[in-house]
Amino acid sequence: MKLTKLILFLTCIMLAFSGCEPETITPEDEKTEQPDQTPGTGEEGDKEPGDGTEGDGTEGDGTEGDGTEGDGNEGDGNEGDGNEDDIPTYNDGNVPTAGYPAGAFTTADVDDEGIRYMWDESFIPEITIHITADEWNKLLKRYDEFQHNVDYFHADFTYKRGDEVIFIEDGGIRLRGNTSRRRPEGNGGQMHNSQNPDWHHCHFGINFRKFHKDSAHTVKGIRKVNLKWFKDDPCYVRELYCYNLFRRYGIWTSAFSTFCRVWLEVKGDPKKAYLGVYNMIEPIDDKYVEKRVEGMFESDKGFLWKCVYGQDGPADLNSTNSNKFNWDQDNGINYTYEFKGDEEDFAAAKEQLVDFILKLQGKGEDSFYKWINEVCDVNFLLKTYAVNVAVGMWDDHWNNGNNFYLYFNTTDKYDYKVFFLPYDYDNTLGTSSNCGVISDSGRHDPYNWGDSGHLMERLMRFNDFKQTYKNALLELTDPAKDLFDMESSVARIKLWQENIAPYVSNDTGEDMKIEDKPAYWGNHHEYRLMDTGTNNFFRVKTETIKKMK
Repeated sequence: MKLTKLILFLTCIMLAFSGCEPETITPEDEKTEQPDQTPGTGEEGDKEPGDGTEGDGTEGDGTEGDGTEGDGNEGDGNEGDGNEDDIPTYNDGNVPTAGYPAGAFTTADVDDEGIRYMWDESFIPEITIHITADEWNKLLKRYDEFQHNVDYFHADFTYKRGDEVIFIEDGGIRLRGNTSRRRPEGNGGQMHNSQNPDWHHCHFGINFRKFHKDSAHTVKGIRKVNLKWFKDDPCYVRELYCYNLFRRYGIWTSAFSTFCRVWLEVKGDPKKAYLGVYNMIEPIDDKYVEKRVEGMFESDKGFLWKCVYGQDGPADLNSTNSNKFNWDQDNGINYTYEFKGDEEDFAAAKEQLVDFILKLQGKGEDSFYKWINEVCDVNFLLKTYAVNVAVGMWDDHWNNGNNFYLYFNTTDKYDYKVFFLPYDYDNTLGTSSNCGVISDSGRHDPYNWGDSGHLMERLMRFNDFKQTYKNALLELTDPAKDLFDMESSVARIKLWQENIAPYVSNDTGEDMKIEDKPAYWGNHHEYRLMDTGTNNFFRVKTETIKKMK
């Protein structure tokens, strides 16, 4: 062991003087699988309109304390603590990127310094959460009282990108997730243990401006970010890949996302905890809309809705049952259609959405065709949905009445343009469950993706819409386009995994290595992303699409 440490130390010294980056190797696939689980359903808001948190799978994966190798037990006695002295880092934090094809939607297409800064994929930023023991214990206690609370707690934040460090004092932090929400430390009833903490991965929402509404409480104007751990993705890339694919295909209604590294410091503790690599996702809210006005939404004065499979059923755009509609009341209730605006605007917003649903249901074929082209960019919607189906997103509007936003770009009851905003893509690329009509997300008929989504069902009745959708799927799988085809996809994923591999081991003891397999609870354990054999998801899906008639 001492000889091994000496060799590692000398190797690090040599790398430091040579200026080379450390070689990273993706661990080999493990074959152990687990039974399936319940799909996720989205999550509540947070007092500021539209938090955009993704719902995703059921928590409780049993990974804690699993004895996985590479957990950092050797050395300084602090398991995988991730402090800067322990984990290799790239020079200036700069990493190589995969690039984008012509026509892609990138941060350069948004006239916003904060977007370009925070979601610059050439960096892996670092976020440290600084919180007092008192506030941290309040967070734990509140979780025990009501798991789905939407309460924010006081914390400071350090945001580091390369050599630039931004410190924000007294911002807000909360737990996120629906079925994926977890207690971040210990078991129920336990308070913080400073000497021997039992850390768990969980999703966080950060609102830098929660308690102070000024520009100093932002990162170059960005007020909120969502931090999502890779709970259902041993490959560490699924959701990032999907958002990237949307943007590669020019779908500007998708959120930005990138990797980041997260630390948690409970003030007064002997050391801070390294939580590992997270996905940093742009929230879908009023600012999201505001940054996409010119040449896109055209107006940010309209109404935004979050649509999920809520307590009163699916967001299938079939029913106008009043119980399904409500505004974001910060009460932890998962409404089917949740208005992300002010309470005083709720009645008008509801009338507008109800008008859309009634016309979607009731118009005859000829009048429907004319109307839907007036209120919606149908070609863009069909291209959006082609990406959705290509990546195997089964927990969606079409199949499960779940996981999307709608934005109406005016407040007029009858005169508006409506936009479909996709979100929550961790349960994709072969991670699937028996749900709706889908039992195999790789081989299922793309024309009959589900029977819940009334919108897509009506669009598929028209041959020109159906052909547009088919053409989009074929374009996505065309190797010349650098989009969904296997060779291009594997190359991008390999680069991302190499970028994050040195940083994956962490203090939770969970998700300690990158593995090429779906989530343990899925119903098709055979799918792979990096293995290019017969079970490669990109290969299987491409073959399915090419068989369409």
